[in-house]
Amino acid sequence: MIELPAEGCDLPVPKVPSGRAWSKDERALWKTLWQSPQASQWDESFIPAVASYVIHTHAIYGGTASAWTAQEHRHIGAQLGLTPQGMQALGWVIADD
Repeated sequence: MIELPAEGCDLPVPKVPSGRAWSKDERALWKTLWQSPQASQWDESFIPAVASYVIHTHAIYGGTASAWTAQEHRHIGAQLGLTPQGMQALGWVIADD
């Protein structure tokens, strides 16, 4: 098992990808995700997956998501280790303080 830091990731938060306008709420979620314990295991290759997760999250919360979007959101979240099942599959645990 890989222990993730309970205090989260202290690496610099990458810039959101260019090519679209990001709302204030999307930018806040972006920052929160990159400061999560799971982000300690991500590198720049995760930027597209995290961006997709943010976009899908806001579509779900905004009521504009399709069933496909919700399914993709669930899969991306698991692959990023943002769900209990994803953490288990990746062999990650949050370290006890």
